[in-house]
Amino acid sequence: MPDNTRRARDEAFWQTFADRYDRHPGPVNLENGYFGRMSRTVVEDYQRHIEQINNSNSIYVRQRFEQHDSLDIRAQLAELIGVRAQSVAFTQNATAGLQSLIRNYNRLEPGDQVLLCDLEYDTVKGAMRWLARHRGVEVIEIEHTHPASFDSLLATYRETFIRHPKLKLMALTHVTHRTGLVMPVQAIAALAKEHGVDIILDGAHALGQLEFDLEALGIAFAGYNLHKWIGSPLTLGFLYIAPQRLADIDPDMGEMHFPLNDIRSRTPYSTPNIPALMTLPLVFEEHRALGGAAAKGARVNYLRNLWVSAVRNLPGIEVTTPDDPRLYCGITSMRFTRHADQQAMVERLLNDYNLFTVVRNGAACGPCIRITPSLTTTAAEIQSLVLALNELR
Repeated sequence: MPDNTRRARDEAFWQTFADRYDRHPGPVNLENGYFGRMSRTVVEDYQRHIEQINNSNSIYVRQRFEQHDSLDIRAQLAELIGVRAQSVAFTQNATAGLQSLIRNYNRLEPGDQVLLCDLEYDTVKGAMRWLARHRGVEVIEIEHTHPASFDSLLATYRETFIRHPKLKLMALTHVTHRTGLVMPVQAIAALAKEHGVDIILDGAHALGQLEFDLEALGIAFAGYNLHKWIGSPLTLGFLYIAPQRLADIDPDMGEMHFPLNDIRSRTPYSTPNIPALMTLPLVFEEHRALGGAAAKGARVNYLRNLWVSAVRNLPGIEVTTPDDPRLYCGITSMRFTRHADQQAMVERLLNDYNLFTVVRNGAACGPCIRITPSLTTTAAEIQSLVLALNELR
């Protein structure tokens, strides 16, 4: 058994990890997909940097941060994901990065087509539809077969590329926020390349719980969050552009603070959350010390499988995410098939069992309840979820 798989089951080890976080009274949080928590040491480091910036104001920022420290932090981020520093730029979050990539992609002409599916994030859908109004392109919208399989996902994209030869750009989400479905990005990207379709990848939920290599995936454009599974303060994300493709993304609204060959010109220039950025070296250090995405992914997958394996075949419950290990991660959704109102069931989980979850709408397969454990969630809390689902079904 691999070390990460063995450690994922070690409740004593993960309790020592949970002890690094301040415990807050209240419901058991099974909605950790929204954003992650900072460790106590990261919170303390963040607070120190807030005080430092508040005291030194623009003196440190102008003299040191902008010219030196921010570049070093960017280099550390690039090292973390295995790319060149010149290929990443900080943003407020994944959405901001993805919107910049979509609106500034310059290879579209009137009459071209762009593609999105039912599982994309709503702001990504909105940005792709914005292209139709402002660039004269046609938006092709598809729905994925449910339940999804590796082969059905590839077949849907293959058929779509053949049916719509004017497709030039598509949105693709690595880990879908509605159901937790993990898309086979590398295989889809290979198909897209065959048909001359560029991909803008939404990696918001992928970074920190999935291991990946952007070059191996065949991805040239992507947006990520740092405040979900990496453990950073809020308001931190970044965009990625493969260096050889930088010219295909215009400077954002004529951004002139950086040269044309600098990726930072592809995002709006503004005052960032400097104390949060200064905290990233410690965040990266703690992420690596734990074992990175391999260790984190193994743990949340283990917790996910505890509840899914217990309820998958129960009448009255449908788990909407497949069990193919290529297609799931710690985020998984389900629905009560005997109850039409999933929001009412979320409220019952909270009021009757002290379990906090969230409804996700918008997938073609219908509303579902998203369940996302964190690295501090215990196996005992997952067993409470199993009991609640069994009684409520």
